[in-house]
Amino acid sequence: MMVIDRFLEMMAAEKGATRSTLSAYETDLKDFLKFLKDKDFHLVVSTDIKNYLITQKHLAATSLARRISSLRQFYKFLMSEGEITENPTSLVEAPRYRRKLPSVLSETDINHLLEGAKTWSGPEGLRLFALLEILYASGLRVSELVSLTFNAAYEALKNEKPFLLIRGKGNKDRLAPLTPSAVEALHKYLTVRHLFLPKAKDSPWLFPSASQEGYLTRQRFGQLLKELALRVGLNPEQISPHIVRHAFATHLLRHGADLIIVQKLLGHSDISTTQIYTHIAQDDLTEMVNTFHPLAKPSFP
Repeated sequence: MMVIDRFLEMMAAEKGATRSTLSAYETDLKDFLKFLKDKDFHLVVSTDIKNYLITQKHLAATSLARRISSLRQFYKFLMSEGEITENPTSLVEAPRYRRKLPSVLSETDINHLLEGAKTWSGPEGLRLFALLEILYASGLRVSELVSLTFNAAYEALKNEKPFLLIRGKGNKDRLAPLTPSAVEALHKYLTVRHLFLPKAKDSPWLFPSASQEGYLTRQRFGQLLKELALRVGLNPEQISPHIVRHAFATHLLRHGADLIIVQKLLGHSDISTTQIYTHIAQDDLTEMVNTFHPLAKPSFP
C-alpha cells in the first residue's frame, strides 16, 4: 500500500491531480491489487494486465479506459523511480469508443434562463443572475465559479477590460474575460453579498454561504439552475452548470471563434477535448443546410 500512497503523493504534488482524480486512481489500483492477490506490483507482466482487463469487461468503455490509464500512470511512476525495468502496460491497448457529444442549449434557451433569473426577486435572484452571467460569459468549471474569491472579482472590476484570473486544473492560471452584462450583474450582486455572509463573519469568497467549504456549493447552484429551468419552461434534466459551460464553447465556435482561443478559455490541456465542440457546431450547420437549402430537398417524389 505504501507504493500506492507514494504514487498518489507524486500525482498531487507534481501533476496537480484533483482530489476526485486521486480518489479514482486509488480505487483503480486497489481493485487491481485485489485481483493480484499475493503477487507483488513489481512482478507484474503484461499477461497479468490483460487477464485483469478480461475480468473488467462488464465496465463501460470509458470506465475501462480510465482503469488502463490509471495502471499506465502507476507503472510509468515505478519506471521513473527505478523500481521496475519494463513497463507491463506498454503492450496493452485501450478500448476504442466514440465520445458522447454533450447536450447543448441553444442561444434562445440561454436567453430564457437569463431573463428568468432577472425576474427572480430578492438577493438570491441577484446572486443567481450573477452566477449565470459569469458562467456563460467565461465558461468556467462550476467548481471554479462557486469558489471565486472576492478579491478576484474586485481586481476584475478595476480593469478597463474586466477579466478574472482563474487557477484551474493542474494549478494552471488562465484569464476569463467578462462581458459588460456579466460586469453589470456582478455589480448588482455585490450590493447584497453581505446578506449571504455567515453571522458576524467576513469571508474571502465571492459567493459566501454557511456551507462547510464557506462558499455556495456546486450542488446548490445546480439545484437553483433546475428551479430556474422549471420557471422558464425548460426541461430541468437538461440544465446544469456543466451544460451552460458547453453552451459557452459551442456558441463561440458557431460565431467563428478560433478553436485555440476556446481551448485556452476553457482551460483544456489537450485540444482534442475542445474539438468535440466543433462536431456539435458542424452537426448544427449540416442540419440547417439540409432543412433550408432548396437543393437539399429531393427532386423526385
